[in-house]
Amino acid sequence: MTLLQLMPDDAPDTVLLRTTDTTVIAKTLAGHGVELRHWPVRGPVTPQDDSDEILQRYRAEVDELSVRQCFRLVDVARLHPSDDPARSAQAAKARTTFLEEHRHAENEVRFFAHGRGCFYLHLDGQVFATVCEAGDLLSVPAGTRHWFDMGARPDFTAIRFFEEEDGWVGDFTGDPLARSFPTLDALVGTPEPAAP
Repeated sequence: MTLLQLMPDDAPDTVLLRTTDTTVIAKTLAGHGVELRHWPVRGPVTPQDDSDEILQRYRAEVDELSVRQCFRLVDVARLHPSDDPARSAQAAKARTTFLEEHRHAENEVRFFAHGRGCFYLHLDGQVFATVCEAGDLLSVPAGTRHWFDMGARPDFTAIRFFEEEDGWVGDFTGDPLARSFPTLDALVGTPEPAAP
């Protein structure tokens, strides 16, 4: 379910807007320069699918967007639930990193081919918690303060677009603000797994 929950940045328990209406979500975000679009979902994604296969499914859309916005690097980021302690530790470390508020020197553009994740956009004194699911393409303008939550048991596949070939480079703000806001799991009503 695509979801937008809007909260003041100094009152995370105050919900100003909560909607799953994608038209309202897209219009609300567009008012702040953020674009939400939808691409058709092409087949289920499994842990066995390789990145090239996933990119090939969306080749026409990826090529069109890359040419139009001058993207030089396109890759696939993915995490699937695992009972392997090493993979679970890797996922937990990645989650912790992305939960810190940061910004980028270029637009952050992501297409969810599978699963879901939440971008928390810190704009004009408010936090726009934007839960994206399979089919959602989100474009966040360069310099936007934000963080990302993949959930306690990550399950997503996202195609990432970069203007520069150095890929993901985050400028962390050091602001602990993100720790005050509801997690992805809390937003969508998924219970957090018990600690081992």
